[in-house]
Amino acid sequence: MSANSKEFFAALSVAEALAGFRTQRRTGVESVPREEALGRVPASVVTSGQALPGFARSTVDGYAVRAADTYGASDGLPSYLDVLGQIRMGSVPELSVRPGAVLQIPTGAAIPEGADAVVMVEHTQMTMPGTVEVTRPVAVGDGIVRADEDVAAGAVLAPAGRPLRPQDLGLLAAAGVTELKARARPRVAIVSTGDEVVAADTQRLAAGQVRDATASALAGLVTRAGGIADYRGIVADDQEALTATLAEAVAETDLVVVSAGSSVGARDETTAAVHALGDATVFCHGLAIKPGKPTLLAEVGGVPVLGLPGNPLSALVVFRMVGLPVLQLVGGIERPPPEPTVRATLSRSLASAAGRLDVVQVTLRDGEARPIFGHSALLSLLTTADGYVVVPEPATGLDAGAAVTVTLYV
Repeated sequence: MSANSKEFFAALSVAEALAGFRTQRRTGVESVPREEALGRVPASVVTSGQALPGFARSTVDGYAVRAADTYGASDGLPSYLDVLGQIRMGSVPELSVRPGAVLQIPTGAAIPEGADAVVMVEHTQMTMPGTVEVTRPVAVGDGIVRADEDVAAGAVLAPAGRPLRPQDLGLLAAAGVTELKARARPRVAIVSTGDEVVAADTQRLAAGQVRDATASALAGLVTRAGGIADYRGIVADDQEALTATLAEAVAETDLVVVSAGSSVGARDETTAAVHALGDATVFCHGLAIKPGKPTLLAEVGGVPVLGLPGNPLSALVVFRMVGLPVLQLVGGIERPPPEPTVRATLSRSLASAAGRLDVVQVTLRDGEARPIFGHSALLSLLTTADGYVVVPEPATGLDAGAAVTVTLYV
């Protein structure tokens, strides 16, 4: 977006906002040890310098054989094969398999020369010393993992833009990767505003004061998403003070989030402060979402700025729906991990207005999603909820008994 882009005051849908607001801001690239790479985002694809497992190995306990020596074997007419010896784990087999003979082999051991299959021990029995009965035939390749069956040399171990999971770290370890290039964690400035807002550790509240609960919850969401929360304190309802705070935050962080300063009206200090900074673009001031309509989405000097509604529930809902995707984009996440969901039956009808995205908090009981209603200032609605249901923009509501997808809070 350029600084000359049109400013929109009409409410945009969440989909329009996410599709249109594509900030070019990306965090830098740094080297990360594999042991510290959980959740980190590879800046480029990580490839394997070797095939894995690197040698043909057995997938079962049994006998390494020539498959042709087992053809036609059955309980009534077994194949009798000579046992030449046993293969040891972690070493190159010194013996080879010849026609009419086998080598005993444990799971994971290297396949000896001459063998092209492994018959499971359950399908054999020892009838006399040095001889084994095979009662089931095997085909070429049965019971064997090829040398490059897990990963071929040069194959992708981890794609760029997808946060690393525990299983990814395991594969990197198997391939001998000790460090990788990853995006730096996005630093997110959290700015709270309002004359009535006081620090969360305030023990005694005066009449009209409220503790800053939103900042702590936002910091938790930022941390869980892989970012670094940078709390910038509480700013009074004063445009100059907010402008100064935002100027510092924009210069030092990758994303700025302002809570309690985005109501459309004469005291909308956030919008005024953004404009006062210069090199600013306000993409939208208003989202077609409930709760959370008075939302500001802007960019200052290439750094995205998100102005959230003042009510805690609204602020956290908007940050989940809009802020997290922006945070992921800035952090180089091209393939966001899917959120956990569950299907449930709606316990009661939900009314909605067409053209607006409704986010409804629900509890789950015996496969039933039960909506929780209350004012958007009530943070306890979120702590009570097991997840939320989205009523999409085109719908005018959902009927009781409808099958819905509940996005779970974890």
